[in-house]
Amino acid sequence: MKDKRILYVSSEVVPYLPETEISSMSFEAPRLVNQQGGQIRIFMPRYGNINERRHQLHEVIRLSGINLVINDLDMPLIIKVASIPKERIQVYFIDNDEYFKRKATLTDEDGELFSDNDERAIFFAKGVIETVKKLNWSPDVIHVHGWLASLLPVYLKEYYKDEPLFSESKIVTSVYNQSFNNTLNKDMLNKIKFDNINEDAVKVLDEPSYNNLMKVAIDYSDALIVGSENIPEDLKAYLEASEKPILEYKNRDEFGEAYTTFFNNTVLS
Repeated sequence: MKDKRILYVSSEVVPYLPETEISSMSFEAPRLVNQQGGQIRIFMPRYGNINERRHQLHEVIRLSGINLVINDLDMPLIIKVASIPKERIQVYFIDNDEYFKRKATLTDEDGELFSDNDERAIFFAKGVIETVKKLNWSPDVIHVHGWLASLLPVYLKEYYKDEPLFSESKIVTSVYNQSFNNTLNKDMLNKIKFDNINEDAVKVLDEPSYNNLMKVAIDYSDALIVGSENIPEDLKAYLEASEKPILEYKNRDEFGEAYTTFFNNTVLS
């Protein structure tokens, strides 16, 4: 992976949030590429329960200051950055007071999904892409982790389809068993259609369930990774029917070699 540019877009990353399959792999995979001489960037949301002082987050003024239009409302984009200790890895945080100031990640104290998680997902996808444009950094691969990041593939290939910075970028999505019950806001489809994204591309989000969000990500990815030992049967069948390159599940001890081979010989070949 030497000299390859890999952009990691994840809903969670250790050490900023507790350890899960997603947060662990969103750290281990970039660390692997970093050790192999690749160039990496990691993006995640700046949830309000991330301790900014302890992790030494600071705002990057030159990257902040633009507004993203979400469902006809201007929402200010704030970019913060921190370094993972001992790893020489920088993490960029997508922030906005309306969406990410609350002291929680995706659910309230009763375990109920926040009603604006749909808008937060749209804001996160747009915020990542706009920031990478400002960095003028063209990734060879964009690797997506977690359902909050799942709109990035469709936004990149529909809303930003004429952006030359990403014309050669390959999108890889990891599919995990870290889902949610019920659905996101039922008006999600209309909010995405507001951005002139073809309704046919996202019509499955008429019911914005976890499985349907991931189906949209699968449709707009170039290759796929099974991130959990067991994933929903519906998604397993959808992956197989996609006829796209798939790296089957590998545990932490064996993922390194398989991951490197998959990226070098399949994704980037």
